[in-house]
Amino acid sequence: MELKDDIDFGSMAIPRLFRKLLLPTLLGMVFSAAFVITDGIFVGRGIGSDALAAVNITAPLFMINIGIGLMFGVGASVVASIHLAHGKPRVARINVTQAVVVSSLFLALLWGTVTLLAPQVARLLGSSERLLPAAVEYMYWFVPFLVFSALLNSGMFFIRLDGSPNYAMLCNVIPALINIALDYLFIFVYGWGMFGAGLATSLGYIVGAAMVVAYLADRRHTIRFTRVKLSRKSLRLTVRNVGYMLKLGFPTFLCEGAIACMMFTGNYVFIRYLGEDGVAAFSVACYLFPLVFMANNAIGQSAQPIMSYNFGAGRPDRVRSAVLMALRTAFLSGVLFMTVFLVFPRQIVGMFMEAGTGPYDIAVDGMPIFSVALLFCAINIVAMCYFQSMERALPALLITFLRGYLFLIPCFLLLPRVWGVHGIWFAVPAAEMLTCLVVIGMSRSRRSERRG
Repeated sequence: MELKDDIDFGSMAIPRLFRKLLLPTLLGMVFSAAFVITDGIFVGRGIGSDALAAVNITAPLFMINIGIGLMFGVGASVVASIHLAHGKPRVARINVTQAVVVSSLFLALLWGTVTLLAPQVARLLGSSERLLPAAVEYMYWFVPFLVFSALLNSGMFFIRLDGSPNYAMLCNVIPALINIALDYLFIFVYGWGMFGAGLATSLGYIVGAAMVVAYLADRRHTIRFTRVKLSRKSLRLTVRNVGYMLKLGFPTFLCEGAIACMMFTGNYVFIRYLGEDGVAAFSVACYLFPLVFMANNAIGQSAQPIMSYNFGAGRPDRVRSAVLMALRTAFLSGVLFMTVFLVFPRQIVGMFMEAGTGPYDIAVDGMPIFSVALLFCAINIVAMCYFQSMERALPALLITFLRGYLFLIPCFLLLPRVWGVHGIWFAVPAAEMLTCLVVIGMSRSRRSERRG
């Protein structure tokens, strides 16, 4: 089967090139989000709201893991795409191989340690004693396999850069379908509870990672694994290369870490104001926000190889065209998501829990407020992807730090004092809105510099 698609980053018309990358990337991201959402629906409906809250307690670990995978993926793909533009495919292969090996070894060590300390970590993440047994059981069958999830997330960048966005999409679609089928089987048919939910997701990740490895091991592809020397000089070069990749990809890690921070801080504030029911209600937003984030990230990632390649090739006109197209698409995406959340809160929440329960009523009341974040989030993410593609890590880092930490945490802590429970729901929208104002200011300042 021919995996390559007819893609030329340097000469194909930008609108056609962007569309060719966007559809498979978006579908792949949506199915990737289906991993998270499917667990929420099956756990909430098949095990109960306490189980849903327990999974949400552990969710920051999942987002941190995705962040690490994306950090290596973005950093290595930006560097590799510039090397390709300069006619150095072997150097690009070395970058990709270094990223995969180093990230996999690091994550195996990290998640092995977390699994050994699962009860302590669950308490640190805000678990109550009532939720602790379910949270720990889920962690035992989910956390050790997160290394495969990270490989799947980073591999998407390398496969798309090699000109195969449709295969990259399949790497997300097939594992997601496996996860959905196994979630139903393990939870509703076999009654395996939290163990079944964790195992179903982990098996899906293993299949996806195997598909990535199979692609990158194929010598017919330009972007593939290559032998890396183990001499002292080569190891020094590996450390230097990986350090530069991490510098470029770090804003993406912080972006995923921002979702983890949202979950972590929100769980603490909700459990303080509304107890376990509040955490269960907030978990609906936490399951759905990654879907929105991944859809917007797909827009940015579709433009990223176009911008990086043409930046390396010295074509600023094509870079400008790609970023404007991405911003327009992100704005429309944000309007669409916000409208759906505003109009159908009962139907959305009803997918996760029974109507008339305490968590259901809290979530339905808060979802329209939370939806305001979705419009501004889309613009912020595309702006971050643009700066990364231009090898400008500092502005990308600033955007991520503002929306996910500097604005978000004070909003979570201060707004409930002013507006009660509604203030908790408005914390994320307020942080995204403030960041978007900063992005607009940065854009105007850059335009003024060019004119000057």
